[in-house]
Amino acid sequence: MTAPAAQAVRRRVVVRGTVQGVGFRPFVHRLATDLGLAGFVSNTASGVLIEVEGPPDGVDRFCERLAAEPPPLAAVTGVGVEDLTATGADAPFTIRATERSAGRTQLPPDTATCEDCLRELADPADRRHRHPFVTCTHCGPRFTIATGMPYDRALTTMTGFPMCPACAREYGDPADRRFHAQPVACPDCGPRLRLVPAAGSGLRPARDGDALAAARALLAAGRVLAVKGLGGYHLACDATDTRAVDTLRSRKERGGKPFAVMCADLDTVHLIAQVSAAERTALTSPRRPIVLLGPRTPAEGVRLAPGVCPGSPQLGVMLPYTPVHALLLGLPGDPPGPRVLVMTSGNRSGEPIVTDDEEALTRLDGLADAWLTHDRTISSPCDDSLLRVRADGTEQVLRRSRGYVPRPLRLPVVVRPALAVGGDLKNALCVGEGDHAWLGPHIGDMGDLATLEAAQRAEGHIRRLSGVTPEVVAADRHPGYHSARWARRRAAQLAARTPVFVQHHHAHIASAMAGHGLDGTTPVIGVAFDGTGYGDDGTVWGGEVLLADYTGHRRFAHLSPAPLPGGDAGVANPCRLALARLWAAGLPWDKDLPCVAACSPAELTVLEQQLTRQVVCVATSSMGRLFDAVSSLVGVCHRAGYEAQAALELEAAAASARGADTSAYAFGIASGTFDPAPVLSALVADLRRGTPVPVLAARFHRAVARAVLEISRQARRDTGLATVALSGGVFANALLEEECTRLLAENGFAVLRHGEVPPNDGGLALGQLVVAAHQRQEE
Repeated sequence: MTAPAAQAVRRRVVVRGTVQGVGFRPFVHRLATDLGLAGFVSNTASGVLIEVEGPPDGVDRFCERLAAEPPPLAAVTGVGVEDLTATGADAPFTIRATERSAGRTQLPPDTATCEDCLRELADPADRRHRHPFVTCTHCGPRFTIATGMPYDRALTTMTGFPMCPACAREYGDPADRRFHAQPVACPDCGPRLRLVPAAGSGLRPARDGDALAAARALLAAGRVLAVKGLGGYHLACDATDTRAVDTLRSRKERGGKPFAVMCADLDTVHLIAQVSAAERTALTSPRRPIVLLGPRTPAEGVRLAPGVCPGSPQLGVMLPYTPVHALLLGLPGDPPGPRVLVMTSGNRSGEPIVTDDEEALTRLDGLADAWLTHDRTISSPCDDSLLRVRADGTEQVLRRSRGYVPRPLRLPVVVRPALAVGGDLKNALCVGEGDHAWLGPHIGDMGDLATLEAAQRAEGHIRRLSGVTPEVVAADRHPGYHSARWARRRAAQLAARTPVFVQHHHAHIASAMAGHGLDGTTPVIGVAFDGTGYGDDGTVWGGEVLLADYTGHRRFAHLSPAPLPGGDAGVANPCRLALARLWAAGLPWDKDLPCVAACSPAELTVLEQQLTRQVVCVATSSMGRLFDAVSSLVGVCHRAGYEAQAALELEAAAASARGADTSAYAFGIASGTFDPAPVLSALVADLRRGTPVPVLAARFHRAVARAVLEISRQARRDTGLATVALSGGVFANALLEEECTRLLAENGFAVLRHGEVPPNDGGLALGQLVVAAHQRQEE
């Protein structure tokens, strides 16, 4: 009961941010009830609306605790308070139905199963014992089941599962942790598992617990299983079974690209990898990303198959994040089974992740021996997120998807409603309005119709959830990009006039600036190193030092260009890139060089004619292609089976040289260029001296870092600027990024490194968004 009206006060409180689907209303109800206050709480399209009435000190304590003690998954971005006239209400505090109105709120990302739900999953006395979809307000799917806002069950893919009386009681009880948990269900009323064997496999279909038992038995027998997860299908197999891993790699045509693995628990992770305290925190966070870890050699008790991550300096590891994962890896008392599973995206190479059940049976046919699926629809694809943890404990996200999307990013500038479509590689789109931006989930490479269709669906989903109706469309300036053509069509459909086309490396630097909260009033020295980007002069850029803000950029320096024989098709042949670099440097193709020996006489003849006559040879200043060339020159990788393989294996070689003599080579640095010819000449000389390959690789890495330092010094002398932004896919290289950061910081520079926004093309759309906003403002 509240105090008499004459002694009472009443306040209206509007809470904005991630406050729906996180147990915020029951939290408010409990808080108000504990303090003896009257009033109500309700979801609205703009957030959570509260009116609270009672003694002044009680209302004050309510407002203080509201901001200080929110539920674990909530993220409060704003609290508005307005004094009202007290009504004398003495009824108990209530939770009202959702108010449907115009506005915007924020949906939380999908979250790993919480400890309370895991305990119920393993408890034979609990009615949700072994229930593959156990969840509550503190965990489970959100983004991948939501079909609209506000976040209510009717606007999720759970709408087709009417609650049984027991679940309905929990759902309606403010004291229960499942109060208004939209995915709430139990074995009596929830989604159902089924096992679908591949045609001709000789396996029998199964449902529910039998499906789980059969799936575990298949994994233990070395079979490949397609598993429907939160945001799509995975392909899984026993990571310790060499034959199973090789079978999956062959079927998926994955080449040598590393697989990620899922470990049953942290103890198992420690058996296969080295784990720091910060890495342990990342692994066990509610986001449950894939974390890149140093492999433990030799492994202690668990030996991964050699085909899991050949040639990689790091191992991608994640922990279970759904009840199905926990059940697949086994509960106490279950028959023995694999404790480490390969968990790779359920798709064929180059295609988007599969989410539709019927599509999974066709697109994954020939890849999987059986499908472990269920009847809860996935509303939007959402692949696993990937990150690494730096030595200082900070995180660098390399793929921002599940666990992060659709969490908004706070912008340091105000933007008009806009859509940025990103690039053609590692595509992720972005919408923004006001001071918020929403990066969509990782989509992949825009090389086929299926990926383009996935991007279009992702755009519709993120716009529905964010409430943004774009007035501006931004895209990469490359005239041949599929994403740019799509942007033209979307601009016409949205009546947004012509898209704003943003130079690729300018967008990279703007993305780093926005991620660090810079308002753009002062330019930065932007180091943009990647594989390819359409330059202002029509050539392929990728080794750029720009003086940039949000309104524009100037090319201060760049890597000396070399021919790219065969254009993009030549990227799969690092040996040819090495020969092109030697040719540009005036160095002979001696037969004792590994890159020369890797080519047939006929190939050498054709390549020489191609370079001499400049036939199908595009000039490129790409730092990514230089890494590829050096990888072949020193004998590490001559033919690449996946993107960045040569550079990744060169980094692995350099990492193994820790403690050895790793003095740096030196680029030839002149006004506006840094020339690798002296580096290549020194590498050839060291090769002939018999210098170990890891030392060669480490010296090259240090050479690049010292070139970055020297050019940054020149830029500071010329302009007075002292902030350096490191961006582009090459800075996913941990050794290079850390060495550049160390040298720059020691020389008085402020260094901007990517954190939650990826340095590669997965962060490109954010940069496009803020650049486009400023270009429109200038018009």
